[in-house]
Order: sequence, then C-alpha cells, then structure tokens
Amino acid sequence: MTEIVDELKWRGLFAQSTDEDALRKALADGPVTFYCGFDPTAASLHVGHLVQVLTVRRLQQAGHRPLALVGGATGQIGDPRPTAERTLNDPETVANWVTRLRSQIEPFLSFEGANAAVMVNNLDWTAGMSAIEFLRDIGKHFRVNKMLTKDSVARRLESQEGISYTEFSYQLLQGMDFLELYRRYGCTLQQGGSDQWGNLTAGIDLIHRLEPAAEVHALATPLMVKADGTKFGKSESGAVWLDPEMTTPYAFYQFWLNVDDRDISTYMRILSFRSRAELEELEKLTEERPQARTAQRALAEELTTLVHGAEQCASVIAASKALFGQGELGDLDEATLSAALSEVPHAEVTELGPLVDLLVEVGLAPSKSGARRTVKEGGAYVNNVKVVDGEAAPAREELLHGRWLVLRRGKKNLAAIEVTAG
Repeated sequence: MTEIVDELKWRGLFAQSTDEDALRKALADGPVTFYCGFDPTAASLHVGHLVQVLTVRRLQQAGHRPLALVGGATGQIGDPRPTAERTLNDPETVANWVTRLRSQIEPFLSFEGANAAVMVNNLDWTAGMSAIEFLRDIGKHFRVNKMLTKDSVARRLESQEGISYTEFSYQLLQGMDFLELYRRYGCTLQQGGSDQWGNLTAGIDLIHRLEPAAEVHALATPLMVKADGTKFGKSESGAVWLDPEMTTPYAFYQFWLNVDDRDISTYMRILSFRSRAELEELEKLTEERPQARTAQRALAEELTTLVHGAEQCASVIAASKALFGQGELGDLDEATLSAALSEVPHAEVTELGPLVDLLVEVGLAPSKSGARRTVKEGGAYVNNVKVVDGEAAPAREELLHGRWLVLRRGKKNLAAIEVTAG
C-alpha cells in the first residue's frame, strides 16, 4: 500500500493533496475508505471521466475501499461551469441518468472481498432535508468570503453571465457529501480532478468544523489537455462517450488509435494498467517507429476491451483491418460495419451508377477524369476488390448487408456508398 502514491506520481495522476506526508501515512496504515463523485448531468460518462474511474480502480487494487458516488442530488444542480449556467434537468431524467452511470462504473470495480466497493447516491441524505435544516446544519459552517475565492465561482463572477445562488451553493452540497460519507462509512479521502479542488477542500473544512478529531484528506488528479491545446476527450464529432449508442465501439477505438504521438506517452501512463517496463518499451517504440503507432494500438485495444468487452474489441479490430483490405468485409456483422463506415466519408444514393461517378460522389476523386485515372493506375477498389472498368456500375449483389459499398483509393483513402430506398 505504501507505493501507491509513488505509482500515481509516476503515472502523472498526482496533481496535489492536502498533506502529502499525512496521506502517505494513511495509505500505508490502510486500508483507507475513499470516495469519488460523478454527477449525472448527461446520459453517459465520457472518456474524461475515465481518468477518475480508473484511478478509483487503481486505489482499490492497492487495497483501499472505494465509494463510488453518483449524485442524484448534485446532478440536479450541476457543478458551476467556467462560462455559463447549466440547464437544469428534471428529477426523473436525472434519476434515469443515475442508473445509467452506475451501470457504466460498476464493471470497473470489485464488489467482493474485504475492500468491496459500494455505490452511493447523495439523494439518500438530501431528499428528506428541509431548506431550514440545510441552512442551519450545513450553511452555518461555510464562510461566503472563502466561497467566493473558489476557482469556478471566481471565474463566473468575472463573466457577464454571473452565477446563480443555486450553482454558488453547489460546494455546500459536495462538502456535505464528504461529511455524510465520513459519518456513514468512515470515509477519510476524497479523490477528484484538480478543477474540483475547491469543492474537495470545502468538504474537508466542513468535517474539521463538525468533527474536529477527524483526519481527512483530498487527492486531485491533473486535468488532461492535448498537446495542441484542445480539450482532452473531444473528437471531430464531439465528446467521446462510454455509452456504445452515443459513441460506437469502433469510433471509441479509432479515437485512441488516432492519438497524437506527443500525447500517447501521457495517456498510456494515466489510463493503461500495463507495467512500467511495458509502458517504457511502448514509449521507446513510439520514438523509434512512430508510423507504426504501436502504443496507440495497444492503448486502443486495452481501453476498448475495458469499456466494451473483449468480444466487441475483437469485432472492432477485425472491422478496422477489413476496411483496409486485411480481412473479409463480408464477415463483419451489420452493426459493426455500419459503425465503422459512419466514421469515413460516405454518400447516399438510390441507384448505383458507374464507379467513376461514385468515386467523385464521395470525394475520392476530384472529377470523372481523375477517377478514370485512378482506375487505370490500379488504385480503385470496391469491397477490397480491384476494379479495372470504371465505367461499369457495381451490381446490387455486391452490396454488403444489402446497403453498403466500401470504396477505396490506394491503400488508405476510404469512403462508403449507402444505397437507400429513395
């Protein structure tokens, strides 16, 4: 247990703590009961949440006891965003999202043994509390001047939008969560992202006021930012979700496969469960042969398996290979093929015209003459079969699952034609 802080530091998962020496001792003397909170402000977690989910997993594997909190109460309020007020969701929607997020978190944790995980919901201790009780029992112990210095509040106060009393009060709710979990479960450590530092310390301050003898700690992980300065967890099509209906397993796999070489070492250390020796070898391979994308493939396979399962990961890898002529397209099930083709340029047609027209339609050739030149040079493929007559129209029998044609120019330029009923 004593090595977990050093391990987190090596992996880039230790941004700050309230008292590192005291935290090290507590973890060494452990097991420590700790918690991490997730607010259901959307129907799914996204890959940014993986940093926290997997850090919870690491701490549990090191022998500590996790409480995974999905906030049925705080999810109805929302942590203040830097620029604008959140749209409040109705309680029924939030309750549904609580269930969905719980089901996404649970597979990462163990609910057996001496340090079995526990799922908790802060609605359990807020639903029956009156406004007067909340103000007397909790609000009394917060100082407004200190609340105003919290980063999220300070940024909003400087903006034109300002901040509502509702969102301003969020840190009281999160502080109360830590207090309740301390009293109910003996929880002495809260873990979260560094953007949550003000909320993490609000809980510690509240516990110290009401439970002076308590020894409690906060641990923050760094926020991940891409080397180009853009936000981690975003793809060209938006956020990368863990829900397969919101981001397909194929798109999820491709997100990691396309990670910038400048970022892959950071992401591997933070998100992979491989050993130091394995990670250092992958980092070395990236330096020596970046074009092979060995580290990206390793991380894509590991995380897709963790999130979507080994069978789904195998299907995705098969699809990825088949699209580029290294497997049978006909062996792919319709859902996997459709998901894969949704990630490449594609066009819908009601009738199949000559191949040269289709190549232009999907942008694989700038013109018919360019398309003819591609065919003549042997660079045009339909469903991985080289085509020698660009004026001929593909037959409907060639459609995969009765609707798709996979077009390729050269080795790497892919597109798809979808035949619709019209």
